[in-house]
Amino acid sequence: MRVLLCPDSFKGTLSAFEAAECIAEGIRDAAPHVETIPLPVADGGEGTVQVLVSATGGQWREAHVTGPLGTPVVAVWGMLGDGTTAAIEMAAASGLSLVPEGKRNPMITTTFGTGELIRIALDAGAKRIILGVGGSATNDGGAGMAEALGVRLLDRWGNRIGRGGAALAQLDRIDMSFCEARPREIEIIAACDVDNVLTGPEGASSVYAPQKGASPEDVIVLDRALMTYAGVLKRTFQIDVAEMKSAGAGGGLGAGLVAFCGAVLQRGADIVLDVIGFEEQAATVDAIVTGEGRVDKQMKYGKALQAITERAARHGLPVYAIAGSIDGQASAYCGAGGFTALLSLSRKGISRAHAQSQAKNLLRKRARELAGMLTRLEDGF
Repeated sequence: MRVLLCPDSFKGTLSAFEAAECIAEGIRDAAPHVETIPLPVADGGEGTVQVLVSATGGQWREAHVTGPLGTPVVAVWGMLGDGTTAAIEMAAASGLSLVPEGKRNPMITTTFGTGELIRIALDAGAKRIILGVGGSATNDGGAGMAEALGVRLLDRWGNRIGRGGAALAQLDRIDMSFCEARPREIEIIAACDVDNVLTGPEGASSVYAPQKGASPEDVIVLDRALMTYAGVLKRTFQIDVAEMKSAGAGGGLGAGLVAFCGAVLQRGADIVLDVIGFEEQAATVDAIVTGEGRVDKQMKYGKALQAITERAARHGLPVYAIAGSIDGQASAYCGAGGFTALLSLSRKGISRAHAQSQAKNLLRKRARELAGMLTRLEDGF
């Protein structure tokens, strides 16, 4: 029996590569005859660069850029194996993991460092950029990114507005006179980890700003600010980003990339699965095992696990998943169009903190349980 191991990262705990290794070890312990093929995945969020660079034999690069709070950070990016495609993820420059929990505030955080990474990749000779749009600490619609590329965002009196999502409420006009031209001269693909629109109840502020530190009152302010931003973008570029699918990804960075860079928005999981050769590998196996840190309603917005279950269904393959935690009952995510079985590291008597500190051991343990299911599948039960 051959099994394809396609976990995403367990964010803040295990990389996708570490998760794949732990799952393989657990399955081998309980069912040594099962052949495991590791194929770590990502969806545009944290870990996307690692997956793409590793899969293509590319090169790692480092850059000093502006972090989400305006302080310097070291961001890792990469040049893929073709030597001309750069892989960037906003999580490395503008990510939630870069901000201590007590300082998270999407009213003021910025994507300026992501714009700096784009310039750095262009200076290195990139002819194509895959930019992972996920894992952000921001809600500024990509305004900071645009500022780093030379765009001037002005209020009604001609003064530059401040950085952060709340400042967009003051935006009146956009000056492109000093804007970097190169982003529009190459192909930029935004690998979006979700497909949310920019504004409204399913938009960036309403769905994701609370987990970035926004209060209910902040969410209202941020959503209205993005509405103002969308209106100015429409007036300036004749592009309506307010209801554009995936424009709300990365705190609205998707919208900014379309408007200022002419980027194409795509589901990040599909981009990654194509680059790493998922279809070719899936054609040679009997089952798929995946997983990530948390399975919840956000999966429906285009996360990696959703893309995997969709593609597995086309191959007629069962999909088993292990999550750090599950929102609700596991059965809600199983059945038609979902998982064959879903296991959780967090169970009754196991706190979230304990599950995170013992993630490797618990992941191996759940993989041993899963191996029993694979054996029953192999035996026809």
